Amino acid sequence: MRIKIHCQNRIGILRDILNLLVDYGINVARGEVGGEQGNAIYMLCPNLINLQLQALRPKLEAIPGVFGVKRVGLMPSERRHLELNALLGALEFPVLSIDMGGSIVAANRAAAQLLGVRVDEVPGIPLSRYAEDFDLPELVRANKSRINGLRVKVKGDVFLADIAPLQTEHDESDALAGAVLTLHRADRVGERIYHVRKQELRGFDSIFQSSKVMAAVVREARRMAPLDAPLLIEGETGTGKELLARACHLASPRGQSPFMALNCAGLPESMAETELFGYGPGAFEGARPEGKLGLLELTAGGTLFLDGVGEMSPRLQAKLLRFLQDGCFRRVGSDEEVYLDVRVICATQVDLSELCAKGEFRQDLYHRLNVLSLHIPPLRECLDGLAPLVDHFLDSASRQIGCPLPKLATQVLDKLGHYHWPGNVRQLENVLFQAVSLCEGGTVKLEHIRLPDYGAPQPLGAFSVEGGLDEILGRFEKAVLERLYHDHPSSRQLGKRLGVSHTTIANKLRQHGLGKE
Repeated sequence: MRIKIHCQNRIGILRDILNLLVDYGINVARGEVGGEQGNAIYMLCPNLINLQLQALRPKLEAIPGVFGVKRVGLMPSERRHLELNALLGALEFPVLSIDMGGSIVAANRAAAQLLGVRVDEVPGIPLSRYAEDFDLPELVRANKSRINGLRVKVKGDVFLADIAPLQTEHDESDALAGAVLTLHRADRVGERIYHVRKQELRGFDSIFQSSKVMAAVVREARRMAPLDAPLLIEGETGTGKELLARACHLASPRGQSPFMALNCAGLPESMAETELFGYGPGAFEGARPEGKLGLLELTAGGTLFLDGVGEMSPRLQAKLLRFLQDGCFRRVGSDEEVYLDVRVICATQVDLSELCAKGEFRQDLYHRLNVLSLHIPPLRECLDGLAPLVDHFLDSASRQIGCPLPKLATQVLDKLGHYHWPGNVRQLENVLFQAVSLCEGGTVKLEHIRLPDYGAPQPLGAFSVEGGLDEILGRFEKAVLERLYHDHPSSRQLGKRLGVSHTTIANKLRQHGLGKE
């Protein structure tokens, strides 16, 4: 058990606390002083149980200078260790800490994969075993300052290395403790420049608004962004739901605080629960002895984005609902209540109200999430802004690949405008990136545009030809009206499209149970 003793910073107070613990036969495995002014003592007591703590608390609080005693889930050093591991683990590029003897002290998962060892096998391995003609300690002693973009060879591959010396406030070389080495693949420098450039435009400025419909969505989002209520973003795959969520976060008072994202779709319930809420020390077999912080705690004060929320299990829905109602939760395997201030933004590809009607999603949670809502239209409904969007992606792709900006053959834009885009904007970006990589003559032609046929809408859908002629024609008529009503959602618009009166269309819609009442 871990306990926190809030106390006065006076000489001898630790001795008085330890004497009392000795009298009760309580062993202290580790202790730390914390708090903003050193006014808290944290202790790890493996053999302390709840009943003993209840008996000890009044005696501890009777010690002069002790203000309160409570149980905690983590020691401060454990929390810092978990946060550092989470941050390093999230980095896609290798990061290593090297001592002044040239040995690796620590590394993240990407670095361990590069070296071909497990993370726990890294400490003590000499860097010279993998890096050719590279004496890092000597380089650090000679420069005593940060070095960026140094070309080094690691296991035969060329990297650009950023070197940050670990140095005390003194300038003597003896005070150097080593350096942190960050490696970037030289063959991906163009991609890095592209991503840096992509991040220069942040928030709503990074969302392309050439379409009138999309511009209207962004206007709504700007009004909702500063509000602290939950936000539900609906839209098909590839429409940019996370991009819009990040923009709302950056435009809110929480913009300088963390933004964390979790895709709930496809994750097993147990994994999703521990990722979101974390777990306590020794919560289950194979768990870390110090426990693990969940995304909620790592997001404290910021915004948590949950994608695919419609696929959450009933158990997770209940835990999320409680957090939204009370602002607290419990880690897996822990009975400690954790209170946090986090704004929740959710996204879904499915209609949550329909899931509620089927009993597959909690109605109370749906109403909690749907305080504010945005709907991102699919690309096929934003084709008025297709040409500027295509030019934008061609420019981005050419910069990323490192080739001149290609031209676009006249037939290509027409083909793109008549495609149904099941993958929406993300698919368009990927298709144009592939086209730029394939074209050699400086012009993107039809043969460079590779579009799959899956998901293409059938003109009239599949309908039965069973029964008499009147029944078949009735089904055919209904299929026509269903198909066209999507693009002409009123009896007047649809009547004009089909060349008949709106009264006729209204009667037909009523006859087939289509449209609005």
